[in-house]
Amino acid sequence: MRLHRNLCFAVIDGLYKIFNENEYADKVVQSLLKRDKRWGSRDRGFVAETVYEIVRYKRLYAEIANVKEPFDRDNLWRLFAVWATLKGIRLPDWKYFEGTPTRKIKGRFDELSKTRKIKESIPDWMDELGVSELGEATWSKEIEKQNEQADVILRTNTLKTTKKDLQQRLASEDIETEFLPNHPSALRLKERANVFRTETFKDGWFEVQDASSQLVADFLDVHSGMKVVDVCAGAGGKTLHLASLMENKGQLIAMDIYESKLKKLKVRARRNGVHNIEMKAIDSTKPIKKLHGKADRLLIDAPCSGLGVLRRNPDAKWKLQPEFIESIKQTQKEVLEQYSKMVKDGGKMVYATCSVLPSENEKQVEQFLNSEAGAPFKLIKDKKILAHKSGFDGFYMALLEKKSN
Repeated sequence: MRLHRNLCFAVIDGLYKIFNENEYADKVVQSLLKRDKRWGSRDRGFVAETVYEIVRYKRLYAEIANVKEPFDRDNLWRLFAVWATLKGIRLPDWKYFEGTPTRKIKGRFDELSKTRKIKESIPDWMDELGVSELGEATWSKEIEKQNEQADVILRTNTLKTTKKDLQQRLASEDIETEFLPNHPSALRLKERANVFRTETFKDGWFEVQDASSQLVADFLDVHSGMKVVDVCAGAGGKTLHLASLMENKGQLIAMDIYESKLKKLKVRARRNGVHNIEMKAIDSTKPIKKLHGKADRLLIDAPCSGLGVLRRNPDAKWKLQPEFIESIKQTQKEVLEQYSKMVKDGGKMVYATCSVLPSENEKQVEQFLNSEAGAPFKLIKDKKILAHKSGFDGFYMALLEKKSN
């Protein structure tokens, strides 16, 4: 591979914003990809994948390069040189790479790779937490898998098409996909591509949604004509899936504390041909109280650490703090206790997270069932998904039923 100056400069600029200005990697990459209209898909792919790879392995590369934060541009070029050397890419005769100790880099990599927290490039506290919650063997496999690039998975919008027809139409736009076993609406891209530019996407035939995430709406056991509430809807990936499972019939209430996210859902719903969604911002306790005892089904896609989706958000490793994990567990407890009151007698709810930590998952459910608010509920089933076993995002979901009086 030959390195091109303008692409490499884009990578360095992106890393500077992520590491030194605390910007989110996905937003930075989106911005970088619009930088030069002459770039082809291979150029854009190089910029995006290189930025993500260096963010993923920041600690390892910094230890090898012997540089410390905050990184100035010279330090970022050193990180880049480590990445290129380990990839077997020949460094060009540029001033930024003068004196790069290629042989020493490979030796340091072999030496440092014996220590998991450096090899997998995570903070000390995160490594300790993972071991304490999952055990050495499971955590080692899971964090290694979380450093791999995630597949692009699509969810068929069954309100508009079938999975087979979607596959054929995408093929006509030069995007090859394959079916996934045990995921009724999922297609996996054989090669990465910008699917958002396709006419198929603009016509609302699919959404991009990981295979594990697609299991959550199915888990809730919804039917046409029900009153269903998605109480942490965000931009509505799971809400739209619920709408398709309900065949656009019944009432689907999407709620979130961020009105801006619900506005994005409105745009997505229009494209998807969904018209049974009512959106409500949670700006006080009133919207919740109005729905007490009214919901046939309730989805609580709870705020969490996101330790199951680090493949998609590698910069989260560096933004997360141990005190956040503790505070989010308290939030989860409160959300379960308050929002569960919306479920009617005989109704069901799903508590879900994209975390792999038992303390955010089965232990939260156990704690809830032992509380006053959880007394009327019983656990029907739960599902733990680890990335190293499934090949997809780490997730947890529990289906609970409210006993009839």
